[in-house]
Amino acid sequence: LKPLQLEVSSPALKASRCNTAAEKMQQRMEKLGRSLLAPMKSSRKTPRDDEMVLNAAPHAIPKGKEGATCPITGLTTNGQHSADAAPAYFEAVAELDADPDIASERLRKDRLASQPVPPAREVCRMKPAEQIPLQLVPLNVIDRTHCASRETRRLVREIGGLPTLRRFTTIFYKKAFADPHIDKFIASHDDPHGERFAMWIAEKFGDGTPWSDERATRKKTYLKIYGRKEQVSFDRSSAHVAAWFSPKREPHKVGQKFQLDDSRVWMRLHFWAAREAGLFEPQYAAFMDYYMRFIGHFVRVYTSAAPPFTRDSVRWSANPANIEKYVAAGNLMTDVIGVSQHEALAALPMEERVSSWPYGA
Repeated sequence: LKPLQLEVSSPALKASRCNTAAEKMQQRMEKLGRSLLAPMKSSRKTPRDDEMVLNAAPHAIPKGKEGATCPITGLTTNGQHSADAAPAYFEAVAELDADPDIASERLRKDRLASQPVPPAREVCRMKPAEQIPLQLVPLNVIDRTHCASRETRRLVREIGGLPTLRRFTTIFYKKAFADPHIDKFIASHDDPHGERFAMWIAEKFGDGTPWSDERATRKKTYLKIYGRKEQVSFDRSSAHVAAWFSPKREPHKVGQKFQLDDSRVWMRLHFWAAREAGLFEPQYAAFMDYYMRFIGHFVRVYTSAAPPFTRDSVRWSANPANIEKYVAAGNLMTDVIGVSQHEALAALPMEERVSSWPYGA
């Protein structure tokens, strides 16, 4: 297996590439914005199923307001997204595309596109516990971008590589599908969500390029956003857009970005799945120490308020009483949903409210 090469030795070169990618994305978003805000006519009277058009108003329309744009959702009475709400959408997408990790993924995909795809290799066995001495690895983030290394590749291979990750993420998505709050963000259960997530983790840890290879052959998925059919779920940024505009969300929330409570529920389910997959066993402590920080770093793209709650989310599934309460409530985390950031922070240990974690102690 050829070692992953991430050209991180020159921060200036890396920053230059990220800036170039961000500039190109900004130009693309401006062009897209102009095209979406322009008057458009469709030759088809009936939209196809893959456009996922929302046609129901979420409440009664007051007399005299027919055809008006809802000031909350940006929807018109025919269920279409108004152009008035488009600037906020473009701003949200631009924030995603400017994220250093997402920008680096785009650059990496461009480099791999011109290279032959090597045959897939998987590590199929977990190593016995006695062969894995505890060797903690600091989170490897350079210029706000996570970078794989020889040490991160060792960590993921020690737990069993892609097969173990696949088992972990499959458990996670079973829980996500069964959670009414999180499932609303997932338009279809038919997509290979668990497989894609496992491949993304493996690639981020430096164990090959399975996620980038799969993206090159991924079936195209479309949603109708602001009157236009747009391709989604072809990378991490567009996957977030697909979740924002999932037709399973409440009409008044369609298009909204992830909130703190969404992120906390997601992390609790995620670490619960890791626990059930056996990854919190003592012999894998080095991997999980790194992985908790890894999630603490990446969850900030959901909302910058989320990272301080990573360790709290880990602790949640360690208490069986929490699981019982969750199940009894119909798989809803009533202690999280709708809780403000101020209230949530007040419930955290003082040392977790303000700290340099996950980048420091």
